[in-house]
Amino acid sequence: MEPTPEQKAIYTFSRARAENLLINALAGTGKTSTLEGICRIITDRAILYLAFNKRIVTEAEKRMPSHVECRTQNSMGHRVWSQAIGRKLTVDSDKNRNILKLVVDTLNPRQKSEAWDCFSETLQWMSRAKRDGYVPNLFTGPHKAIYSDLADWVARYDEEMTDLQARILDTALIKNIEMAYAGGIDYDDQIYMPVIFGGPWPKFPLVLVDEVQDYNPLGHEMLARLLPLASQRLIAVGDPWQSIYAFRGAMYNGMAAMRDRFDMTELPLSVTFRVPKAGVRRANTRVPQYEAFHANIEGEIIEHQSWSAETVPDDAAIICRNNAPLISMAFALLRSGRAVKMVGFDIGASLVRVLKKLGPPTLSPEQTRRAIDAWKMVQLATAKKPEAVHDRAECLYALTAGYSLGDAIVRADSLFKQQKGINLLSGHKSKGLEWDQVFHLDPWRIPSPFARPGTEAYEQEMNVRYVIETRFKHTLHIVDAEGFDDDTSRDRSDC
Repeated sequence: MEPTPEQKAIYTFSRARAENLLINALAGTGKTSTLEGICRIITDRAILYLAFNKRIVTEAEKRMPSHVECRTQNSMGHRVWSQAIGRKLTVDSDKNRNILKLVVDTLNPRQKSEAWDCFSETLQWMSRAKRDGYVPNLFTGPHKAIYSDLADWVARYDEEMTDLQARILDTALIKNIEMAYAGGIDYDDQIYMPVIFGGPWPKFPLVLVDEVQDYNPLGHEMLARLLPLASQRLIAVGDPWQSIYAFRGAMYNGMAAMRDRFDMTELPLSVTFRVPKAGVRRANTRVPQYEAFHANIEGEIIEHQSWSAETVPDDAAIICRNNAPLISMAFALLRSGRAVKMVGFDIGASLVRVLKKLGPPTLSPEQTRRAIDAWKMVQLATAKKPEAVHDRAECLYALTAGYSLGDAIVRADSLFKQQKGINLLSGHKSKGLEWDQVFHLDPWRIPSPFARPGTEAYEQEMNVRYVIETRFKHTLHIVDAEGFDDDTSRDRSDC
């Protein structure tokens, strides 16, 4: 395809200039093709291409020229840290949890009880600490911490940390660092350890970075380690309107911060080749500069008052802001004889763990519901983010509606193991994916009632809507769970 004027401007700048470049690439505007084009016109130097996940790297390896090395942030950090300590690394995804359990077990009975009550929050703090580059000031070894003062770091969040949590966290982090020097790491350590504690970073003349709107503070520091020389160059691509991972530590206005830190020139990619013209007009309320390529189809947006399983093609996607409505919809579709696939449903395993802790499998449906009520009340008593507790409780209600606890656990296990059928996924999991037909389920759930207008949380919510409604290539269906015609489930719960 003939490059657009915007792509030509990017190629000209990349070929003729030595400055760093930030490309603002909106949904479906051909950013991967543009990055590939840059690599095909700059052939006189080795290039590192950093992608956000393994799926993107696998696709890029098939497309990029041979002088381009494709890696994720994690695989690059893993290699650097392995070389830094001179040994093979072992990755344990439960490392944080296991360390915290060991630390809590050393406390006296009163402290131990308090620590278990806030264990999940402390676990979250530990993951945040590593993603933000916090190192306890009790650690005396060499490091380049982004934060070394606990109060200064915690102030980044609108939350509080108890004195006991602080002591547990510092002790656990020091233990974590010691284990990493011995070769035991988790996925956060793959970036945390080499960036903060050093390693032999490779020196590529040109570094290309994708999805930079999702970078956390440590990701920005990684780029600084990869680009210490004035002769090196950075070209980064991202969409500020697809910034939806602040809850995972991504920097708010991270692209602007990257532009300023690395003195980058900005160029746009605003013409989408994928999203139909009708979808672009709908998205213009959020992103006015968004344009459809002249050859794009008109497409269709249908708002359904009622709908059924027969409305949804086998290869379509049903996307929702919240998880609980997806679970209820999955069971409704299964009852209608349709196969379903829960895409990227990482929460599934943790939901099953909670179900197994509610009580004996013989609990009746009513007893199970009361057990979930009690679980929710306990969680809300200490939760820093009540929205997450409410969503998880609604998921539990949906999984158990009308069933004994034992039967509900069997159903949940079966649901989350489904590998084919209609795709059901959250808005956050839909990013980077596309389907001919997309069903936006319960769009009224955006914005969340917990997000106040004018706040970062509210802007993230609006970005989630933009992401969901730019996943379709032919038809976008606007549907409500209450409008689903499910003759087999007249007695289903409100969940």
